Amino acid sequence: MISVTRKLEFDAGHRIPDHRSQCRNLHGHRYVLEITLTGDVVSHAGDSDNGMVMDFSEIKSIAKTYLVDLWDHAFLVYAGDAAVRGFLDTLPDHKTVVIDCIPTAENLARVAFDTLAPHYAGHFGQALRLLRVRLYETPNCWADCVG
Repeated sequence: MISVTRKLEFDAGHRIPDHRSQCRNLHGHRYVLEITLTGDVVSHAGDSDNGMVMDFSEIKSIAKTYLVDLWDHAFLVYAGDAAVRGFLDTLPDHKTVVIDCIPTAENLARVAFDTLAPHYAGHFGQALRLLRVRLYETPNCWADCVG
């Protein structure tokens, strides 16, 4: 088996309601998402994906469809953060994504992994699977979720 990684970027806001420092305030990040897949290299003469685990453009397309386009320029809010949810509800046409956990880098990496894994599994019949999601919250801070 071999692995391939595709990187995508998006902007989103969040807050960590119980944090003792500035992260308890509404703020945003330029997130970087790395998606690492593992599988067999396609070996079918004449196939567009011959010699690849999966075409990088297809990795990107799936990630954008099921995660990145939904989270990009959205506010990622914890379902239990009633004050912020109430505030966001007052903003007409605001792009809000409600999640069932506090939106730390660690939790967002896990949510991203769980969201994307079924869409890559067994793709092209090459024993393809999502190996890792790495989510950078800042250039120096990230979380990994490994399957």
